[in-house]
Amino acid sequence: MQTDTSSYATLRRIPAGIWILGFVSMFMDISSEMIHSLLPMFLAAGLGASATTIGVIEGIAEATTPIVKMFSGALSDYLGNRKWLAVIGYGIGALSKPFFAIAPTAGMVFAARVGDRIGKGIRGAPRDALVADITPVGLRGAAYGLRQSLDTIGAFAGPLIAVGLMLLWADDFRKVFWVAVVPGVIAVMLLAIGIREPARRHDATRRNPLALHNLKKLGRAYWWVAGTGALFSLARFSEAFLVLRAMQSGIPVALVPLVMVAMNVVYFASAYPFGKMADTVSHLRLLAVGLVVLIASDVVLAYDAHWITVLIGVALWGLHMGMTQGLLATMVANASPSDLRGTAFGFFNLMSGLAMLIASAFAGVLWDRVGASTTFHAGAIFCVLTLLVMELQKRRTLR
Repeated sequence: MQTDTSSYATLRRIPAGIWILGFVSMFMDISSEMIHSLLPMFLAAGLGASATTIGVIEGIAEATTPIVKMFSGALSDYLGNRKWLAVIGYGIGALSKPFFAIAPTAGMVFAARVGDRIGKGIRGAPRDALVADITPVGLRGAAYGLRQSLDTIGAFAGPLIAVGLMLLWADDFRKVFWVAVVPGVIAVMLLAIGIREPARRHDATRRNPLALHNLKKLGRAYWWVAGTGALFSLARFSEAFLVLRAMQSGIPVALVPLVMVAMNVVYFASAYPFGKMADTVSHLRLLAVGLVVLIASDVVLAYDAHWITVLIGVALWGLHMGMTQGLLATMVANASPSDLRGTAFGFFNLMSGLAMLIASAFAGVLWDRVGASTTFHAGAIFCVLTLLVMELQKRRTLR
């Protein structure tokens, strides 16, 4: 009972702006996940794309986001403004949605996917830095966890809506993609109207955050966090492969997005508790436990494609995400100076995104040439290697 009271008290202390940012993320994720939960099936069954093609599309799209985040984060530091960059990013994301509905080829889907990820890249680092700007240090883990939890409501509501509409409209992908435009527009309007950015000190002369002497100010602790984030991304390829695995289970096409619902329900339920926990426990220990959970997910998904097995595997995947994503954001915020926080999130996401590109492309090749089980076994091996690197770094630090 005391824990419940403590959690409620913490929620009340979180600034209102964090709740608004969370609801903005929720609406945009509803829009995005209505499309993304169906996209691997649309590409494979509707447009005849191979797993390698899907892996490359997902890898390049996901790598685009962090490349853009690096520059948008630095630009938000330079301009001293984060909100309106985020509005532009959400706006581009909303504008990309109709192109999925009219795409006649995988090439246009690829272009729309990259456009959507460019929007995410523009908004991501300024928004993450804005969370830290408006939240006291002792509440940052809880704030990032809360925003991620609200975001993840959208991540499971989107596929649920997609499933309902697919059943209603007899597997008409394009009609569902059109409906996805609406929550995207709501997200943009809510951010533009609902957030007031806190006043920040402006120097007489603006400084280039990407200048070498400024990057040196980030320090070894930050670069260690950024490197660790990249290793995590290398061990965890695109979630499109979870959808492809579910397609092998033999369930109706309209129900396949439910695997993403299962993953995101667990992600939602775990993100805030583990984010709050990150304010009081060892970050390294929590990261290590998160990797062990991802290893378990990979092993389960590699075992077979029965729908119960897949459901357990994606639930473990969601638990891993809830344990680690808010935690890594908290570590970045705590390891970077306030005037370079946008830049710090930008570089962190750049390194993670490039690792995700490599991992997803490699996963697609393994899937086509060797099989799905080998793909997930390879993911587990990368997790073990990441754990070993973290342990070696820990021992080196203690010397």
